[in-house]
Amino acid sequence: MRILAATLVLIFTTALAAAHEYKVGDISIKHPVAYPTVGRTGAGYLEIVNEGPADRLIGVSAAFPRVMLHESVQDGDVTKMEHRMAIEIPEDGSVLFKPGGLHVMFMGLSEHWSLGDEIPATLEFEMSGPVNVIFKVEDRPMLNEGEAKTDHSNHEGLDHGADKNADKKMDHSNH
Repeated sequence: MRILAATLVLIFTTALAAAHEYKVGDISIKHPVAYPTVGRTGAGYLEIVNEGPADRLIGVSAAFPRVMLHESVQDGDVTKMEHRMAIEIPEDGSVLFKPGGLHVMFMGLSEHWSLGDEIPATLEFEMSGPVNVIFKVEDRPMLNEGEAKTDHSNHEGLDHGADKNADKKMDHSNH
């Protein structure tokens, strides 16, 4: 019986550690994650759950030369990346950042990210304010059918749309 109880405690605490979460006001940030990199860029994914009035994610900062909010959009057979100045978080709703969709783009990495690395960042919400989070580098899961393969590991020298060009589309079809 003790072995069963110890096993259940281990499973429960491991699940809690894997599903890390942060909160600011009515906003919960669930499981910020990144994947191992081989180039000078990386992407972060998470879920934002809002249990209150509408809010907006208006920025993200981290210890890299450039950090931006991006969205991958399909244009025919080409996936393009668009810089987003803000992401609307609906009242009592949620927004999922995932491969092939919304993501946090980290540019100018000086070292590759490896399994177990932790990437500190600050998310800035218009109403709720800032929240510090840790993007944990984990194994990349298998893609679901219909998900676009989005590799952000080789973006050196590409224009990722500086703030003054926020509406500029970035065509990454050569990756």
